[in-house]
Amino acid sequence: MSSLRANFVWMDGALVPWDEANVHIMTHTLHYGLGMFEGIRCYQRADGRSHIFRHREHIRRLFESAHMGLLEIPHSVDEIMQASRDLLRANGQAEAYLRPLVFVGDGAMGLGSTANRTRVAIASWQWGAYLGDKGMKEGISAKVSSFQRIHPNTLFNKGKIVGHYVNSIMAKREVMLAGYDEAIMLDHEGYVCEASGENVFIVRDGVVRTAPLGSAILGGITRDTVITILRDNGVKVDETRFAREEMYVADEVFFCGTAAEVTPVRMVDNRKIGDGKVGPVSGLVQSQFFEVVRGAREGYDRWFDYI
Repeated sequence: MSSLRANFVWMDGALVPWDEANVHIMTHTLHYGLGMFEGIRCYQRADGRSHIFRHREHIRRLFESAHMGLLEIPHSVDEIMQASRDLLRANGQAEAYLRPLVFVGDGAMGLGSTANRTRVAIASWQWGAYLGDKGMKEGISAKVSSFQRIHPNTLFNKGKIVGHYVNSIMAKREVMLAGYDEAIMLDHEGYVCEASGENVFIVRDGVVRTAPLGSAILGGITRDTVITILRDNGVKVDETRFAREEMYVADEVFFCGTAAEVTPVRMVDNRKIGDGKVGPVSGLVQSQFFEVVRGAREGYDRWFDYI
């Protein structure tokens, strides 16, 4: 069985065999992109227990995204959370990546169609380091994309909306074709915003900086986790805008996200960052993040939803 395959997918209130979890070609979201999704990880602790990390926060954001998009999810937050637990148990997965998806079903077509059913699905699969095991250990290369992050008056920066991610896909493909691992996107005023699917942090003289929530970034849940870990270690974190050249002269740069977890950056736009190796702050955050999710660090049980 490949990593991108499991026994079941949860769809509209029931567990469906993987190969039968299909939708009609006339599914509205497939044509027009109005849908919402989340990425969530289930980790197995050192004691053998498995938990969905920051589960409620992710599902809350899913509902917030749906509210932004004027879709009403036909289940409660608690029902969706229980569905995730049921799915992991049915698939026998001690660790997995979860993908809840809210989408507009088939029926009427056209941009103004409002009568189509809102559907919900959850898939789970095995997914390792999103930017590669080597990148986790040695750092990745990044390039500032020619594609800007979407303007706040154009679409919803704080929502994980399906169609929005064409913006990120174009940025990612552009830099990968140029030989880089990941794209960094600027906002409409030219400040560093976020990567194609991660929040960006820089370190200079022991102070960590990341774009503020009021900017065009997605309010990352892993971002919040990282800020909490840093502040718990007495590291100063400034949520403030910064220019691309501030990355070039930073001591360290790192990305974070549910898929990417905590990934150091060794080079941006052909400029070596620091000494080109994983720096002490990036290393601290990365090691303590994995200690937290593996249950090896006290004080973070509020983030665990055991299955």
